[in-house]
Amino acid sequence: MDMITMNTGLAGVEPVEGKCVLEVPDDNPPRPLTPVCTKSRELSYLPERPPVDIEFTDLTYTVPQGRSGSKMILRSVSGLFRSGELTAILGPSGAGKSTLLNVLAGYKTGDATGTININGRPRDNDVFRKLSRYIMQEDLLQQHITVLESMTIAADLKLGNTLSRAQKRTAIEEILDMLRLTKARNTLTSRLSGGERKRLSIAQELVNNPPVIFLDEPTTGLDDLSSSQCIQLLKMLARGGRTVICSVHTPSAKLFDMFDHVYIVSEGQCVFQGKGRDIVPFLASLNLHCPTTYNPADFMVEAASGEYGNHTERMSAAVDNGRCYRWCKDPRTLQHQSSRTDIVNTTPSENYDFSSSSFLQFRILMYRMLLQIWRDSGYLLLVTSMHFFVALICGMLFYQMGNDGSKTIFNFGFCFTCIIVFMYIPMLPVLLRFPEEVQLLKREYFNRWYSLNAYFCAMTVARLPTQLILGLLYIALVYPITDQPLEPMRCIKFCVICLLVSIVSESFGLIIGSALNIVNSMFVGPAFSVPFMLLAVYGMGNGSDENAIPLHYRLAMSLSYLRYGLEGIVVSIYGDNRAPLICPDTEVYCQLQDPRQLLREMGMEHCVYWVDVVALVSSFLLFRLLSYVVLRIRLSTTKPIPAVTFITRMVKTHLNINLR
Repeated sequence: MDMITMNTGLAGVEPVEGKCVLEVPDDNPPRPLTPVCTKSRELSYLPERPPVDIEFTDLTYTVPQGRSGSKMILRSVSGLFRSGELTAILGPSGAGKSTLLNVLAGYKTGDATGTININGRPRDNDVFRKLSRYIMQEDLLQQHITVLESMTIAADLKLGNTLSRAQKRTAIEEILDMLRLTKARNTLTSRLSGGERKRLSIAQELVNNPPVIFLDEPTTGLDDLSSSQCIQLLKMLARGGRTVICSVHTPSAKLFDMFDHVYIVSEGQCVFQGKGRDIVPFLASLNLHCPTTYNPADFMVEAASGEYGNHTERMSAAVDNGRCYRWCKDPRTLQHQSSRTDIVNTTPSENYDFSSSSFLQFRILMYRMLLQIWRDSGYLLLVTSMHFFVALICGMLFYQMGNDGSKTIFNFGFCFTCIIVFMYIPMLPVLLRFPEEVQLLKREYFNRWYSLNAYFCAMTVARLPTQLILGLLYIALVYPITDQPLEPMRCIKFCVICLLVSIVSESFGLIIGSALNIVNSMFVGPAFSVPFMLLAVYGMGNGSDENAIPLHYRLAMSLSYLRYGLEGIVVSIYGDNRAPLICPDTEVYCQLQDPRQLLREMGMEHCVYWVDVVALVSSFLLFRLLSYVVLRIRLSTTKPIPAVTFITRMVKTHLNINLR
């Protein structure tokens, strides 16, 4: 049987006993709904949090528009959201609902002005972020893990060692039971329904019992029953003393009646704040009469949209753009500042820091990433087949050329082909998958699951085994087929250079994937790789005469990591005084039979293998550092450095590239 409504007690809050709910029978044909009384449940072991009231005054938010100027999204709005209430932010499309939610949650603060007070005192963004959780509209969940595994990982990251394994398991079971996810506990997140995905997103954030929860359009994409269940869940959470704020797009009359507090915006202004049932009297006071059979929420949104004339300014003036609390029934609203102790701002911020250490976060994240890689059998099969297929193609094209003195120049082409293979195959999957992963990273990082340092280190280490194994598979196939020298030291040197090029190329892809979306990444990545390839072979064939290449070209060539990779492969195969190659009897003369002659022709006679290794390692560290910096800037909620803002605006305006 499925419960339509439920009422449970929460940690530190007196439960409501004897609450009757509706029980839906499973038999067919269905019987009438039967009221059933249930007992309340409490969440065990979870830390108690202080109640939080949020008041904002003269909140303004602008965004750059075009080559000059800006657009104002929020226009000096004010309001008050109390703990223990479910607050809905309503309004027409483009009215500023999501923007207001983002600013209040601290997700966007760079171009916002005004005052936001927490329990009567100015908000400390760092402390507030540790107390609040933001559940975004898209239910981004980690793939290839089950519901129970997802909750366990969330509990380990958020609670660390403050609770024992048994206590965490008990808390997880209670949350899953409360959100009706017990039956789906062993189901992969990719196979959950829309309502289950939404409930799991909420469940993950409940692990450490946050006092403030923000939700961006939680009912979008859900049917009427799932939407009703979702709002009932949020109201139940609010009854536990939490401040629950959500933006909702055109709720039904049934959903609208569930909200304790309604805040309506239009054209960036507040046009109503108070109880939902007071909307009809409010509109009547402005000579806007809602028909008896009409949904008040729909009528209010239509009026705010200008369907019955432009009344936005009148409605905003009637509530003084959110400063007037006349329509708020609770009399405590007017005296909220003197009735609550400011626990949030007097508690040391260390008490709200990560409950798990950086090393523990690294271990948990690496375990999650390795588990996802192992269970993504389709992707593993695809990349393995790709390496196998490309190795066979290259092996057939350069078959038995490695020791043939008449085909030395063709074998040089094999070396260049290996560089291209180890550039594109590792880079393209990153360009395709990492931009989507960044969106999930933004949610988890903003909600204080872990630090960026722990995530980045775990990602770097977790990707290495697959990268190395697949690279060695390619080399194990193509190296003997092309008859390259089987001397152990040459084989090792060849493998080292190929694998270094592979991880450097992946790091280069991470820089692009961290900054751009999927479409732009797939275009910019291959396009930016072309200069690296051209500079890798530029000037070869002129011998060792450095003066034949202009200085600015030599400087550019030194910036191409592919050139160091090509030099390293050629030196590993033909360097170290290799004996002359075999010249077939069918050939009269083999010009490049002596390996030193090839090195002289390509200008690599004085190249040192270990210099190329150091250059590739330096490129790897540089690219990883750049990708880390780009991620840090992208995850920042504060206003970036002016130079970064200028470059971002120039790229968006003149190149029409979306960096987000």
